[in-house]
Amino acid sequence: MDLFEAINKRHSYRAEFTSEIVPEKTLKKIVQAGIQAPSGKNSQSTEFIIVNKKELLTEISEIIGYSYLHTAPAMIAVLSDTRETYFDMTFYKEDYAAAVENILLSATALGYASLWIDGALRRENRAQRISELLHIPADRKLSVILPIGIPAEKRKQCEKKALEDRAWFNFYK
Repeated sequence: MDLFEAINKRHSYRAEFTSEIVPEKTLKKIVQAGIQAPSGKNSQSTEFIIVNKKELLTEISEIIGYSYLHTAPAMIAVLSDTRETYFDMTFYKEDYAAAVENILLSATALGYASLWIDGALRRENRAQRISELLHIPADRKLSVILPIGIPAEKRKQCEKKALEDRAWFNFYK
């Protein structure tokens, strides 16, 4: 699948996955796409934990609380080093956002589905609980969880506004 087809097919998959495992080689390939993402001042502040151990997947699913996550055969925990990298600035949000988009597009191109989960991590101390479970050091922030698997249901990308409604040449209209 080419890049533009992957962009058109990528969607936030909120349903059950098949029981088919995601091979470690494939998970590494998907995460490598995240590693290749740009980062502010080339700080490479985004790190990853690839989770494919059933017991950990179950515990993460229970902490987050979305029933369909119990069927995910793999998850990627996206971590951020939030230290300042340029004068008094940090670019960790931009860095992990670029990495996550590369991962989502790569997963789609390979026939997998995923979902960017971050809002749920901000509630009920979930990020801290998952961080403890995965032994994430205190100087790293759990930013996103990405379940990865073969979708059990066909879903489509939500309809997007037309280009003419969101983009203009030279001046805002």
